[in-house]
Amino acid sequence: MTRKIQVHQVDAFTREPFTGNPTGVVLNADALSEAQMLAIARELNNAETAFILSPDGADHTVRARFFTPRSEAGFVGHATVAAQYVLSRRHEAPRRQRQKSKAGIVDIEVQGTEPDRRIAIRRKPPPVGRELNDRERLAVLDALALASESLDPRIPLRIVGAAGTRLMIGVRGPEPLKHLKPDVTRLTTLSAQIGAAGYFVFTLTPGAADHLTESRMFCPALGIPEDPVSGNAHGLLGAYLAQLRLLTRSGEGARFTGIQGHSLHRPGRVEVELEFSGETLAGVWIIGQAVSIFETEIVF
Repeated sequence: MTRKIQVHQVDAFTREPFTGNPTGVVLNADALSEAQMLAIARELNNAETAFILSPDGADHTVRARFFTPRSEAGFVGHATVAAQYVLSRRHEAPRRQRQKSKAGIVDIEVQGTEPDRRIAIRRKPPPVGRELNDRERLAVLDALALASESLDPRIPLRIVGAAGTRLMIGVRGPEPLKHLKPDVTRLTTLSAQIGAAGYFVFTLTPGAADHLTESRMFCPALGIPEDPVSGNAHGLLGAYLAQLRLLTRSGEGARFTGIQGHSLHRPGRVEVELEFSGETLAGVWIIGQAVSIFETEIVF
């Protein structure tokens, strides 16, 4: 029997076409096998493709599976923004969802309407892990062609996250970001050695009018030499900056905006909102916009 599936190409964390993070979104994917999902992800050749399925329990409203061209991922922030943006444009779409994936369940809120529609994802606070030792730190800096003098002394190199770990590397100003020369082979080897799947290099820009951080991220161990815009990593960054007390709190919350992707000519913006219960971080919201590039059908 001939089957048709609907496929969308979406740019996440932006409202400008051909910027942000490009993502495939496949709707009504229940009939697809895992092998077919992987084959479609390879064909679309985005860093990740989201496949939307019906719920299989009462504790969530929608399921999502995420595939790179190589394998399945537990959760992907920009692909969730893209998928929920597509779903939110359907007739009488709910403003709230609970999305289940292999990494667990996240709460989704649709905020605003076109052209200001935003997708907000609430995640549990990530664990802030260990600081690198001197030998590991020097090896990472060498693989990035980054001088020790360029590091922000307030921010130790530390691994953050659970399943999707990232090494947080704070630098002094935007200039060191521009001059990074990542050795992807060495970074891949180091990922296995230190236990971090990627490297999130960022700077604090308190003088900027519309953002607090600027960043670049390298995940060659996942098949991504450089990621244009990462929502998940910005959430991890928010938890780490909160622990370091480098965010200004307002009541039971804190927020900031991060920019990323300029080095790849795909600039995007991620908003992060943190919820606190007293001094304890209670939740992390990753918020972004999206724009549809095209939609089509695959017949097979």
